[in-house]
Amino acid sequence: MVRESVRQLLAEPRVPNPPRRVWRDWLIVGAFVPAALLEVVLRTDLGWKPVAFALGVVPIVSLLWRRTNPLAVTAVAFAAHAASEAFVPLGAEHSGLLYTSAALILVPYALTRWGSGREVALGLAIIMAGHLPNGPSAVDKLSDVAGVIVVLLFPAAVGAAMRYRTSAKVREVDQIKMREREQLARELHDTVAHHVSAIIIQAQAGSAVVSSNPVAAANVLAAIEEEATKTLSEMRTMVGALRQGEAADLSPQRGVSDITALARGAGQSPTVDVRLSGVLADLRPSLGAALFRLAQESVTNAIRHARHATRIDVSVTADDECVRLVVRDDGDPSPLGAGAALGFGMIGMAERVKLLGGTFEAGPGSDRGWTTTAVLPRTGVTS
Repeated sequence: MVRESVRQLLAEPRVPNPPRRVWRDWLIVGAFVPAALLEVVLRTDLGWKPVAFALGVVPIVSLLWRRTNPLAVTAVAFAAHAASEAFVPLGAEHSGLLYTSAALILVPYALTRWGSGREVALGLAIIMAGHLPNGPSAVDKLSDVAGVIVVLLFPAAVGAAMRYRTSAKVREVDQIKMREREQLARELHDTVAHHVSAIIIQAQAGSAVVSSNPVAAANVLAAIEEEATKTLSEMRTMVGALRQGEAADLSPQRGVSDITALARGAGQSPTVDVRLSGVLADLRPSLGAALFRLAQESVTNAIRHARHATRIDVSVTADDECVRLVVRDDGDPSPLGAGAALGFGMIGMAERVKLLGGTFEAGPGSDRGWTTTAVLPRTGVTS
């Protein structure tokens, strides 16, 4: 069990695509380098000051690469730190260690936050080795060394915790998106199955009348062409979505006309007003289902979480090219508003909108409340 855990730890990959340098890195270097220079000028207990300054600044400057090369930064920083501790000019009892070397506390954090499993193991070994006591008074130094190692391991633990938290959130978002893809694939599968069944029935009818009634056979062929066109459109949308082997759901899918059922009258607070405009009768089933689910999610979220909201407006507008859904409430203005407790529901809906070739936005309204907007093309994803 322990061997397997160690193997998994060593196999842990490096965090993909970390930011190369951010403004905080430049701020740290910009603050600590002048502080090191000032320290060298003012301190009287330093040995050969040019060497002390060089050995003190190298670890600080190396922090600029702590995200992309954490192991190399660890090796360079703690090698310079060890040299500073060992540096004592001949015939003088001075120190070569700068107080500004406290910036090294960021190195163990960066190592466990962005390094691979092998880099973390090697880096921690370097940190430990650089602080092993030696010489005649090694035993007396054990307690001091243990305290220093604990101080250095604390940011390493914080880095590991941040890494786990970020990775867990990424995995959860990926799972939500995957489930939404599977749900969309199931719905598309059922829609395509319906169209194919209609094609089969029409083909059977055409075979029965082709010799006796050519006009009826031509009408059947036209119906088959129409159903095949719809099927092809849905199949194009299904490409890229995933589906496991569940049986088809034969219950009717919710569509855009079902959005009116979300309305709430004056006796309930907040009220929900639904307005549908444009030609909506011939929407693709996958498009209608997506519009209903997004409207339902947005209304439910606003009812639960929009503070002091008295009204929720749901608007569905269709034109020749696209359908636009807008859901807004009049709750208290807030940086998060009704989106504060969205969890991953909107992430899934945004993924569905993306798969259907549309655009999705959610955020605070211009004056108050929260607004969710989705624009979906009528004709499906363009290839």
